Amino acid sequence: RRKFIRHPLCFPLAYSVVEKGSPVDKKETRSKTINISVGGLMFAAKHPVDAVATIIVKMPFEDKIFNIKAKVVRCDRNPETKLNNIGVRFYRTNDAFKVKLIEQIYLISEYRDLKSMQTGKQMSLEAASREWIKRYSERFKRMYW
Repeated sequence: RRKFIRHPLCFPLAYSVVEKGSPVDKKETRSKTINISVGGLMFAAKHPVDAVATIIVKMPFEDKIFNIKAKVVRCDRNPETKLNNIGVRFYRTNDAFKVKLIEQIYLISEYRDLKSMQTGKQMSLEAASREWIKRYSERFKRMYW
């Protein structure tokens, strides 16, 4: 059934159900990703979402928030966690690219934190980016494309 390989990743997000371009409920619900692929992502939610709903997913990183429009394609109750696993499909290719970029930024940030702990010196995000890209970008690219 899957068109794309999913990668288990846990990133914060907020979502709201939209109807005709505007939120149905002004309240955003916070969650975390369970996994991500080129075509969509899955996250856990306390309340179910209709399997045909359109949602706006907001993925924050530092001082930026990335907005991604997605269609809910499945909503299954997880008996272990008692939460609903919400699977969404991105509407546009550039939304998939945004998510891939966000993932890469989070991985670089984690790399920066690890290197800072190892060396005992604070590493800048820019320096970590250059080093991470040099070391891991080819492998990261092969995972998705």
